[in-house]
Amino acid sequence: MNLKGKKVLVTGGSAGIGKATAKILVDAGAKVLITGRGEEKLNKVAEEIGAIPLQFDVSDYESLPKKAAEAVEALGGIDVLINNAGIGTFDLLGEITIDQFEKVFATNVFGLTLLTQEIVKHFIKQNTGHIINIASTAGTKGFARGTVYAASKFALRGMTQCWQAELRKNNIRVMLVNPSEVTTAFANPERIERPEEASKLRSVEIAHTIKSVLEMDERGFVPEVTVWATNPQ
Repeated sequence: MNLKGKKVLVTGGSAGIGKATAKILVDAGAKVLITGRGEEKLNKVAEEIGAIPLQFDVSDYESLPKKAAEAVEALGGIDVLINNAGIGTFDLLGEITIDQFEKVFATNVFGLTLLTQEIVKHFIKQNTGHIINIASTAGTKGFARGTVYAASKFALRGMTQCWQAELRKNNIRVMLVNPSEVTTAFANPERIERPEEASKLRSVEIAHTIKSVLEMDERGFVPEVTVWATNPQ
């Protein structure tokens, strides 16, 4: 796909992987709309990278049909949905509460699905579209303290495979990207970006991966790609 002029919606686009992805796509000539919960930060980032801001929370289910429609209208159509917004909580078995499950799944699974349903209506109507779900290596192998977060990403991986089976007949590519540890503000209560580390991935590596799978000729697609740090320490 030639990204020039393509209309892209990136959830969770005001920081980390979402911001880096939005920037690399804008630089490639795409028209990009980013979402985020904090309006002030979202507007600042959008102005910085040349994107369109639209404040909303993916876990606010009732608002999603209206917000999806606003996003499509602001873009003047829709070609690509990048489901990047995600949260996590990391507690040992014995410390986990139902509230943690509900909060994480509300963003990573339930809201993501409901938003995708709204956007897929447009993709089916135009008989083309591209969905990229940002999961995690936590969705391929569990780890200590990962019960809630890994469960949500395992769910996303399974849903992605279901959508691939359902939507290929409509020329809709559904792709999964699994980053390993990336130095972002993820799970940081202060939402401050962590400093880069030589042994860990940066957001730009994941953004490059997303751009690469989108740019493949539309006769083919990458169902799933996992990105690891070369030499973690």
